[in-house]
Amino acid sequence: MFKLRSLVTALALVGSISVASALETLPTVAPAPADNPTTQEKVELGKLLYHDPRLSSTGTVSCSSCHNTMLGGEDNRANSMGVHGQTGGRSAPTVWNSAFNTVQFWDGRAPSLEAQAAGPVTSPIEMGMKSWDDVIARLKTIEGYQVAFEEAFGKDSITKDNATKAIASYERTLITPHSPYDKYAAGDTSALTAQQVRGLHKVQELGCTSCHSGPAFNGPGVFQPFPIHSNPVFAAKYHFKDDKGLAEVTKKADDEHLWKVPTLRNIALTAPYFHNGSVKTLDEAVVVMAKTQLDKDLSTTEVADIVAFLNALTGQFPKQSMPVLPTTPGRTFN
Repeated sequence: MFKLRSLVTALALVGSISVASALETLPTVAPAPADNPTTQEKVELGKLLYHDPRLSSTGTVSCSSCHNTMLGGEDNRANSMGVHGQTGGRSAPTVWNSAFNTVQFWDGRAPSLEAQAAGPVTSPIEMGMKSWDDVIARLKTIEGYQVAFEEAFGKDSITKDNATKAIASYERTLITPHSPYDKYAAGDTSALTAQQVRGLHKVQELGCTSCHSGPAFNGPGVFQPFPIHSNPVFAAKYHFKDDKGLAEVTKKADDEHLWKVPTLRNIALTAPYFHNGSVKTLDEAVVVMAKTQLDKDLSTTEVADIVAFLNALTGQFPKQSMPVLPTTPGRTFN
């Protein structure tokens, strides 16, 4: 599944063909799995759980702490902060449009949003709960959650499986369509500036869209090696290879430095960049990607054109109202 060397080569060869491919707009509705059809009740419950810091051991960290829907869907930190001020080794990926990812997490270890939602809660450096049994026991004592779970799933339904299904259902509503690029792709040739059009043509010409393909610019669901081309200056400055990517999960040498292809949607809002958050600006990220993945040195004008195009991928964010969380009058968990 993860042996993609030949696929990477094939994609590179057909990169120029993508120039002529049809431009795709971002869907306004995300597909849901058969065992978790989206309902408004699930979405509302998931929204509560997503924003509730009581799902963490200290009562201080929620999903939204690292994946902020008031911003670009992450926290603009190189390394996100969990319970007791601990930080991990990776930068939080955006939650916006994550419904269109084939796999979740930088290393792609989760096959679905439901599986992803289960992980951080019991991570000792993220939300720090000892087990999901402890989470469920806590939720069962909160009357408001008893009501919300019953409305979404029926009686006696407060379970890990249903909690993660609800969070995933909420996350599937976090879509940002109608960017200038989408309007251009739909036929409005005035939606992009001349510079942005040059940038679009340049990313196609270079072959960037052989990996960052599809309506979400996140690829066809395969992993890609990063970095491909060694560069001693970048290696010393950014330490990209300190983290082995997928191999950290599989423990297989063939999987070293394989990563999920991240979306380019709203990328102008999600600095710093790359899995370790080591690159602070979008201009610099474009230079690094061109050199490490394509072995290309770009001119200042080419970089500016590409950055202008990437800014055109910022979509319209659905209005978010903060939920009123279920209360626990007269008591606390911490």
